[in-house]
Amino acid sequence: MAIIRFFVCLVVLLTVIGCGPKEELRVLYGNAFGTTYAIKCYSSLEAPSLQREVDSLVQGVNASISTYDPQSIISQINRGDSTVVADHYFKEVLYLSREVNRATFGFFDPTVGSIGNALGFGPKRIMSIPEDRVLDSLCQFVGLELVSISEQTGVIKIEPGVYLDFNAIGKGYGIDVIGRHLEQLGIKDYIVEVGGEIRALGQNKGKKKPWIIGIESPEVQQDGRSIDKVLAIENQSLASSGNYRKFRVDSITGRKFVHTINPLTCRAEENSITSASVWASTCAQADAYATAIMAMGLERAKDLIDAQPDLTVYFTYHDVNHQPQWFATPDLLMRFQ
Repeated sequence: MAIIRFFVCLVVLLTVIGCGPKEELRVLYGNAFGTTYAIKCYSSLEAPSLQREVDSLVQGVNASISTYDPQSIISQINRGDSTVVADHYFKEVLYLSREVNRATFGFFDPTVGSIGNALGFGPKRIMSIPEDRVLDSLCQFVGLELVSISEQTGVIKIEPGVYLDFNAIGKGYGIDVIGRHLEQLGIKDYIVEVGGEIRALGQNKGKKKPWIIGIESPEVQQDGRSIDKVLAIENQSLASSGNYRKFRVDSITGRKFVHTINPLTCRAEENSITSASVWASTCAQADAYATAIMAMGLERAKDLIDAQPDLTVYFTYHDVNHQPQWFATPDLLMRFQ
């Protein structure tokens, strides 16, 4: 009788365990950070519920660090409001910016906002391109040392003209916020893509393979797209930057101005690097490093990679004969498909 009782209990226990929520593929699409997002994850939660939570996170990040929202915390700080209280999103992005600024010899710097605005790459559309002397005058407002933050005083700008712009790290950071939330919900297999930047965990369980991604080639016309490299990604983030789509040309001089600004020269001119992709543990880091590599050019990019051998990088460039070339750190070469 005891054996029968034990067997019955065991069957009941296994039945209860087996009837638990089943993880299924959930696919979410929406708008985020001035572009679109696509999320694939395996979860027992229903897609509409996940969608609402993701959209709420996007709104929260935008309300903190979007310069395109005039009521955001960063917009109020840029207007000189000393009473505004920075939230945890803003503080984390500023601290991350300082870390990458130091690691990249100063080539990543979110205080270049005034230069970007003057060139028409900010929230307001500017028809004419300013003269060099105007850009030179704005250089006094560039430098992260001009911004401080504390619990007692909040955000202080030593120069009132400093304009913070987190766009070169904000999208990656927003992806991290979404990814971390999915992990808090117990989701162990997902891929989050926002405007081409990616954070992935685990694998594509349906295919029992890693998530597969493609890197866009810069050697195409502005209205076309082509995949340059295909590879697997697992438990990593990826961000890419390039000047082949977002740029302006002076109609009078024919001079080309790209959206990546060199904080050391306060200029937005092309160098030999045409695109940069960086893999990192967080998408915010990958986003910021990719921007820095675009700003620093080929030789300094090689110096950065030598100084940080753990950095995983792929970039394309033009050689002295203007022929397209590419470079990849050794750990990437075996992953290209």
